[in-house]
Amino acid sequence: MPKRFSTLGRYPSTRLRRNRREDWSRRLVAEHKLSVDDLIWPVFVQEGKNARTPVDSMPGVDRLSVDLLVDAVKEARDLGIPAVALFPETDPKSKTPDGREAYNPGNLVCRATTAVKKAVPDIGIMTDVALDPFNSDGHDGIVRDGYVQNDETLDALIKQAIVQTEAGADIQAPSDMMDGRIGAIRKALDGKGFIHAQIMSYAAKYASAFYNPFRDAIGSSGALKGDKKTYQMDYANSDEALREVGFDIEEGADMVMVKPGLPYLDIVHRVKESFGVPTYAYQVSGEYAMLRGAADRGWLDWDKVLIETLTSFKRAGCDGILTYGAVDAARLLKSK
Repeated sequence: MPKRFSTLGRYPSTRLRRNRREDWSRRLVAEHKLSVDDLIWPVFVQEGKNARTPVDSMPGVDRLSVDLLVDAVKEARDLGIPAVALFPETDPKSKTPDGREAYNPGNLVCRATTAVKKAVPDIGIMTDVALDPFNSDGHDGIVRDGYVQNDETLDALIKQAIVQTEAGADIQAPSDMMDGRIGAIRKALDGKGFIHAQIMSYAAKYASAFYNPFRDAIGSSGALKGDKKTYQMDYANSDEALREVGFDIEEGADMVMVKPGLPYLDIVHRVKESFGVPTYAYQVSGEYAMLRGAADRGWLDWDKVLIETLTSFKRAGCDGILTYGAVDAARLLKSK
């Protein structure tokens, strides 16, 4: 037992179960509380009208056309969810090695952002800054001679962040893991007069096997050549994560994120303890698919494991969580 607990009581005069006996008492002594204010809902958008396409590897998750997306975001707003994160499924015909569709002001994610911001102005919109939805190689950056080029990619990411902000996005969320991209994007946004545009950096993003369903959802899984280990972090490392986070804060990140979530709660805790900045984690597609798939087979209770896992993020130090279960969680929290 840790030394600081050694004089805090002994059985039978001390009975820890006393505080657990009644529901009201458990609520009084709860150390961490999950709220709808902690939720960000990632949503996939597709071309078309009145179109909804289930993502087979993510039970209960659909790609939505812009009109249906607007309706879905209205529901999220009404449930009290503060923000949504938009991810596009890009037409393969628009994908190129340089990913230039990413900074086309008329691309799908920009059109979706404008439509949502016009219809639901009081919800935050977060957009991804990375080339993988637009790159014919399936990578987050521009590939030359089999290697993802860092500085060349920065130029594309800057343009992408600018057009998405111009479309109405409130938060730019670079997920690419190129060195120096936070500083470059911050400088560019400020130079365009977007001094209030927020940046949530995917500061510690690991090369994980938990991303595959997401790649199915945005249509990049078949395009990916090789892996992303030359720019995403090695899952064996934690000290390196603190260096990544520290650099991004120095470069102007307003908020930082750890990705994936549940297998990396130790990283979340270290980041929050070390820096004390707004810290988020992403309950990624593979985590969601495991829980929801098991629940659909009757092996787990979806409502219970959803709230339990999201609370574990809070316990580790998260100020908020990106989760595909945000709407379900919001309904459950509202019904309490």
